[in-house]
Amino acid sequence: MDEKKYTFENPEFKDTYRHTTSHILAQAVKRLYPEVKLAIGPAIADGFYYDFDAPFAITPEILEKLEAEMRKICKEKIKLERFELPRAEAIKFMEERDEPYKVELINDLPEDAVISFYRQGDFTDLCAGPHLDSTGRVKGNAIKLTSCTGAYWRGDSDRKMLQRIYGTCFMHKDELDAYLQRIEEAKKRDHRKLGKELGLFMISEEGPGFPFFLPKGMVLKNTLIDYWREVHKKYGYVEVSTPIILNRHLWETSGHWFHYKENMYTTLIDDEDYAIKPMNCPGGMLVYKSEPHSYRDLPMRVGELGIVHRHELSGALHGLFRVRCFTQDDAHIFMTWDQMKDEIKGVAKLFDEVYSLFGLSYEIELSTMPEDHMGDEKDWAFAERTLAEAVTEMGKSYIINEGDGAFYGPKLDFHLQDSLGRTWQCGTIQLDMQLPERFELEYVGADGEKHRPVMIHRVAFGSIERFIGIITEHFAGAFPTWLAPVQVRVMPITDRANDYAKSVEEKLTAAGIRAESDLRNEKIGYKIREAQGQKIPYMLIVGDKEAENGTVSVRTRAGGDEGAMALDDFATKIGEEIKTRAK
Repeated sequence: MDEKKYTFENPEFKDTYRHTTSHILAQAVKRLYPEVKLAIGPAIADGFYYDFDAPFAITPEILEKLEAEMRKICKEKIKLERFELPRAEAIKFMEERDEPYKVELINDLPEDAVISFYRQGDFTDLCAGPHLDSTGRVKGNAIKLTSCTGAYWRGDSDRKMLQRIYGTCFMHKDELDAYLQRIEEAKKRDHRKLGKELGLFMISEEGPGFPFFLPKGMVLKNTLIDYWREVHKKYGYVEVSTPIILNRHLWETSGHWFHYKENMYTTLIDDEDYAIKPMNCPGGMLVYKSEPHSYRDLPMRVGELGIVHRHELSGALHGLFRVRCFTQDDAHIFMTWDQMKDEIKGVAKLFDEVYSLFGLSYEIELSTMPEDHMGDEKDWAFAERTLAEAVTEMGKSYIINEGDGAFYGPKLDFHLQDSLGRTWQCGTIQLDMQLPERFELEYVGADGEKHRPVMIHRVAFGSIERFIGIITEHFAGAFPTWLAPVQVRVMPITDRANDYAKSVEEKLTAAGIRAESDLRNEKIGYKIREAQGQKIPYMLIVGDKEAENGTVSVRTRAGGDEGAMALDDFATKIGEEIKTRAK
């Protein structure tokens, strides 16, 4: 017997367990508040939810009562029984129970659909299943209802707003406790909260989804960009910049005008349609076409830090994670088919170097040919095999995401894991056999004939803004010294040491260290606490003795008091830490 079959390591069992728990929630609601109408209740990544139409607001106090009732239902060990009804009987069954949302769902099912229900004691729900065989299989002390939010019926903003109760559950209470602890830690690390506290960025009601970067946030952003440029130069990339607005003809050629227009911002210039670019790729095609190429020019690795705009629904916007304007760290590699494997390895090596610097581990996912693919299946097979071999030959493993490639080519996605164990999809290596065809890209081969290059789309950070959000939460705002907006704060004990504090700041600044002085007439303990709250890596305390000896008393963000040090020695120490980008 497979020991993992009935554990959360089996995704199907986990979904079944959590779906059953959502039915336990619905039963608890109907027991305590029979007037509430049921909508839908699926399992989701971190637990489950159920949508209800209630004539009252579901408060935290109500959630506590529901949790207690759910635990009772689990203890009752109620058997779950599946049964089916013909369409007309199914509708009548739900009408008699005054469940209009269930009636609507049944009416929308195909005429020949099997209409199934699950009965658990005094409660019955419309559901395709599957479910556990008893409510007793669910551990009542490992259930937690986490929140209640509004949700439009069937996601349609023209329909009624329902109340969605979110919850989670595990097979053991210690697993729930660990999860809730991670959630609390995640709240403390929320990049929106830290972004405000650390003065990194803001979102204004005058521009929902359009982030404003504040001075310290710009230091962070520019430091990341400087590193991006450095590492890409090392790996043989050149950098270009393409226009933000281009005409309709370009977007028709790329296919975006027909398949992506609802996410694009458009405008009219000289009576001609234009669009603000949602991605950099078409502009990159024009750069390649601007001059003829020989096989000797390939591979061409062309990077672009391009600002792109995409229309996201207001309800989907979320800090820096989901915005309408962002900087995409694109690169397009133009190559011959026989250069493909080496170029994939080169990109993967670059990604590994970048993610390792930030202490982010990752898993690789290979997405293969979808049903709606374009191009020859032999080319697809070669591209998929090459991606797989490149990863394997580098000593890395991958998982297959069957049929989830783009219509124009297979891809590798890099899923990063942060310090809380959460995963983020950032890097991608996307093979494209179609855009070179659409734009009629060519190179002259060794045989003197014209050939079509194949290309790679790839991003390392994905979006500079989103990556800043990720690492802000990963480091809880305590960025490594090389990345910190302020690396050193100099704090005089008394006003007599102000001049020395300024001279220390000036010397460090001249050495390329981001330093500032706190000359306020405040107690030194207050200044230290505030600097720690700002998560500044180094605090230098100076007074009469330090001024006389040319020293500084060093405190670190994590380690506390490190004692006195000659200013020159400190400058050398921190300079080396910054230069090597120590973690």
